[in-house]
Amino acid sequence: MSEAPSSTKKELGNPLMTVPTYQEGVAAEVQIGYDAQLRPNRSLLAVVGMALAIAAIPYGMGGPLMSAIYGGGQLSLFLGLIVVLILDGCVAISLAELSSRFPSSSGLYYWTHQLVESDTWKNFLSFTTGWCWFIGNWTIALSVNFGFASLIAGTIAIYHPEWEAEDWQLLLVFFALCITVFLICSFGDSLLPFVDMFAAVWNVITIIAIIIALAATAKEGRHSAGVALGNYEYSLSGWEKGFTFFIGLLPPSYSFSAIGLITSMTEECFDPTLEMPRALSLTIPFGGIAALAFVLPLCFTLPPLEDILEAPYGQALPFILHRVMGTQVGSLIIMIMVLIVTLFCSVSITTAASRCTWAFSRDKALPFSRFWEKTPFQQPLYSLVLVTVVEMLLGIIVLGSSSAFTAFVSVGVIALSLAYLIPIAISLFGKRKMVSQAKWTVGKVLGFGANSVAVVWITFKLVLFSMPQTIPVDEISMNYASVVLVGLLTLAVGFYVFSGRKSYKGPPAEVVTVAM
Repeated sequence: MSEAPSSTKKELGNPLMTVPTYQEGVAAEVQIGYDAQLRPNRSLLAVVGMALAIAAIPYGMGGPLMSAIYGGGQLSLFLGLIVVLILDGCVAISLAELSSRFPSSSGLYYWTHQLVESDTWKNFLSFTTGWCWFIGNWTIALSVNFGFASLIAGTIAIYHPEWEAEDWQLLLVFFALCITVFLICSFGDSLLPFVDMFAAVWNVITIIAIIIALAATAKEGRHSAGVALGNYEYSLSGWEKGFTFFIGLLPPSYSFSAIGLITSMTEECFDPTLEMPRALSLTIPFGGIAALAFVLPLCFTLPPLEDILEAPYGQALPFILHRVMGTQVGSLIIMIMVLIVTLFCSVSITTAASRCTWAFSRDKALPFSRFWEKTPFQQPLYSLVLVTVVEMLLGIIVLGSSSAFTAFVSVGVIALSLAYLIPIAISLFGKRKMVSQAKWTVGKVLGFGANSVAVVWITFKLVLFSMPQTIPVDEISMNYASVVLVGLLTLAVGFYVFSGRKSYKGPPAEVVTVAM
């Protein structure tokens, strides 16, 4: 898909997006019903780069690393990662097929609307999916900048362990990060595909640096393979022996939970029916190799787990690097590299969240949608402003809470998972009739298996990440994720009942033309 000259677009208006598809094995074209408003500037490599930038292994695994420590240590880190890669691989395949069949930046709620046959439930289920998707995008973006601020404070503690940041100081750092990311996303929009590709490369460079640094120093000693891959201190969380392991699944689940965010970039791809599903399917194997490379040197060099629990600001990664490397300068250099990874992650996720907000607004699913759907300079600038302002307002509310980061990580994972679950389950129970017509598909048997595993895994995640990571529970260790999510969804349903059902008619129906 090539971009028409601006003069042509002005004369003809915004043309409807048309993409190739298949109907009963016959080549066809489908109009998805939306005007082509954004510039198509993303190749397969750029989309894969964005997916890996969003996964951001050194941050995605390193930010919530404390959960893996509570989850038992090395066994949870290593085996837990393998388990999550297999299960989230099934989710990625399921999303890939749907993205090929329904290539729209509206993503999951568009898929739900097209899949539901009942006119009675079509709009409501689509609206609910969209709000889960919308909440997941925003809370994941918030959690990244929230974790970014905490990582900076944890990095400063390497040099000044006696210094403890006040809440207002963390808040100012958080505000500065939100504004910086906004400026990068707004003024560098045309360069973001190249930024994403560079971010993927920088992830690899950072992981290699961590491997070399930890392997060359190992001031806390080197563990045997049995300890490095099988040590399991289940008593740290307070949970029973078996359940403790699952608490440690949060880091890899968090890192790979947001891969679906790239579907919001569909209408900026040159060939969305192939580029988007290929990018989704490649993220898990590429990201999985990077995650294993990140986790293994940690497993072989970890200091005592009880010591890690005392890490400043609950940030285990800078504490571990400092203890294992035994040098302030060396650990600071590595942490600066990790912070750059986190900045790239924030830029990519904020970009995706702004596209999600814009897409949802053009279907009149948000208050004041007419404003947020505008695309000056062929980018959803007003939606980007909204994402940034809401993040900053939420930061004022939650930044003083020591459990806020875990809560918003969990809300993001749960909300995105629920948004994934609805269209995947509807497609599965509809015997995959629609996805069988996709240009990219893994076939009936493998597809059915992947969909089934994805539904079971997501259902389990909804329960797992609503649980506190330690017991007994107090007001600090309580996981407020389910409370926050239910509260936000209640507001969404209230908006639908009193206003949204009048303005939200669902995405436009697609029009299929069989090629002659």
